[in-house]
Formats: sequence, C-alpha cells, structure tokens
Amino acid sequence: MSESEPSRLPGVTPALIILLAINLRPALTSVGPLIEDIRASTGISVSEAGVISSLPLVVFGVFAPLAHLQKRIGAERLVVAALLLLIVGLLVRSFGSALGLFAGTIVFAAGIAVCNVVVPALIKRDFPSRIQSMTTVYAFTLGVSAAVASGLSAPIAHALPGGWQTALAIWCAPALVAAYFWGLQIPGPDVATANARSGSDTQRLPVWHSPVAWFVAAFMGLQSLSFYAAIAWFPSFLLHEGYAPIEAGALVTLLQVAGLVSSVGAPQILKRLANQSSIACLASAAMVSALLGMMSMPKMAVLWMILFGAGVGCSMVLALAFIGLRSESHGEAASLSVMTQSLGYLLAAVGPLLLGVSYDHTGGWAVPLATLAALAVLQAVVGVAAGRARTLFGS
Repeated sequence: MSESEPSRLPGVTPALIILLAINLRPALTSVGPLIEDIRASTGISVSEAGVISSLPLVVFGVFAPLAHLQKRIGAERLVVAALLLLIVGLLVRSFGSALGLFAGTIVFAAGIAVCNVVVPALIKRDFPSRIQSMTTVYAFTLGVSAAVASGLSAPIAHALPGGWQTALAIWCAPALVAAYFWGLQIPGPDVATANARSGSDTQRLPVWHSPVAWFVAAFMGLQSLSFYAAIAWFPSFLLHEGYAPIEAGALVTLLQVAGLVSSVGAPQILKRLANQSSIACLASAAMVSALLGMMSMPKMAVLWMILFGAGVGCSMVLALAFIGLRSESHGEAASLSVMTQSLGYLLAAVGPLLLGVSYDHTGGWAVPLATLAALAVLQAVVGVAAGRARTLFGS
C-alpha cells in the first residue's frame, strides 16, 4: 500500500510536530539551574547529581525500541501514551525525595525516548517532500524549548510556592496540552488498521544488515556525544581558563544559540544537495577547528563557542534528516529511527564520562579536548558515508 492512498488520514500537521517538540527538552534542561537547590533539599551527592543529568541519555537508548509499538497501535496513539509517561515522570520527580528524582527521571525519559524515535518517521510519512525543512523546524523547536526551560527554571522556583519542585512540575502543563491535541489526531479503527498495514514492513526490514544504517547511527551517536560532552564540561573548561561563572554560562548559551542559527540555515543548503557528504564534513571541520582553538587560544572563547555551536547544530539537523533521506518508506524510516537513536544515545551517554575520566587521569583539558576533536574527525569520515545519495538497500 502506498503512503498516498486515501484510506488513511492526511497526517499530522506542522503545528502538532512543533507542539510535541516543545515538550521533549524542558524536562532535561530545567534541572541544571536548580541542581544546588535539589541537592540541598534531597541530600544527594555531587556524583548522584551527575547521574541525574546523564541517566536520561541511557534511558533514551534503552527504551527507544519501544517505538516499534507504533506498528501495532499507531504512531498517534503511541505519542499520546508517551506524553502521558512524560507527565507522570515529571510529577514523580517533583515529589521532593531522592527516590522520586531517579524514578521520575527514568519514567519521563522513557516517554521522551519514544517520541524521539517516532517524530523522524512521522516526518517521512507525512512530509516526504519536505524532510529537510520539517526536520529543521523540529530541531529548532527542540533548541528553543531547551533554552527557555533552562532560563525560566530558577525564576519560577523563586517566584512560585514549592520552589524547585514547582519549577520542575510546571512543565506538565504544555505536555497535557500536547496530549490533548494529539489525542484528537488518533484515527478511527478502519484507518488505524490501514495505517498499521502500510507500516508493517518495519517488522521485516533487516535494517541492522544495511551498512548505510550503521553509518547513519554512528553519525547520530558521534554528534550527540559531542553536544552532551560540551554542555557537561565546557563550563568547567572555561572556569579553568579564568572566566567568571556568569561568563562561562553565557558562553555555553552562546554555543546553543549558534546551534539554533545553524540549524535554521542548514535546510537552505541541504535542499540544493542530493549528496550531503560535503556539508557533513564542513560541520565536523567547524567542530574540530573550535576544539583546537580552545586548546591553543582559549581567550578567544566567543569565536570557538560560535564555531562549535554552528557545527554541532548543523550536524544535529543532518543526523535527523538522514533518517528520512536514506529510507524509502515510513516503515523503513521507523526502523532506522529506532536503530540510530537507540545506538546514538547510548554512545552519547559515554561522552561526558569519557571527558571526565580523561580529565581526572591527566589533570588538564588538553587530552579531553583532543579526544573530542579526534571523535569529530571520525564524525566527518562517517558523515561522508552517511551523506551519499543512496537509500538503505538501494544504489
């Protein structure tokens, strides 16, 4: 059955994709500004606080295969279930206990993991001729919502009763709105059966046997590793180089803003290129140049944050776009999305740990930054293979 047959609903709208994306990062980025308040209230250690930050990445990787349920219950119904998991997890995390922090984090991260995987497949299904532009809208919304949540968490905690617990739980509100509107999108039984049949090839596609799929998964993992390692450790590097805490925070924010700007400009280039290998190399080269600059001329951190942010932002759009561009159907895109995001986030979870261990063993930042630069070079090599104009099992 083709994807354009009239027996199925027209599909989700861009507004629904945006509404969903708004809810997939605040649960993660709202914690950082409140971590000292959380530690004082719950008594968790610094290392346990670090686990709270890295645990979602592991959960993303472990629970991503749950997205295969979309072939049984439909993508729209699965999104609603995932949003309800997100809401429950946010509430449990805000109970005020250490146990609630960890349990709630696992629950909401499982919900986000499913949505992370489902969205690229939905974009392939409902926007097959606009994969690059819709991926950019999705990625840009993720970035904006992450920055907004990070910036508002502390003011909310100080302005409203309940402190940090209220500041974490308040993000249930937009998730409830999203669950309601996505619930309206759930198709009736006849259409749901037709949709499930059209996507049933997710069960039979040997995606893991495709070399292209492994290149796409590796690119996703390496760019995610670089981003999360940078967010975790660049502030410490900047403090080590003599920047004030406020300056370090502002510079890391600048990195994220540069990533947003880059993600907006990326589709203007991508839609002109059948082969994305060159842009993958350019994005990786920007990251390598920034890391080498940080090692040799750390006082020019403004330039290096902009350059690294531009590279990693473009890489994120590429990684998500590859899922649709390298697949031939919604079912194939769904299977590829599960594989790339499961492996990708498990690899990303290694990044902050890898840099932290290398710093502990060397006592300086040269080896950690050089390691990250070497991984960015590997990302370029993988990007050349992932960016070639071909599909998983085609030419």
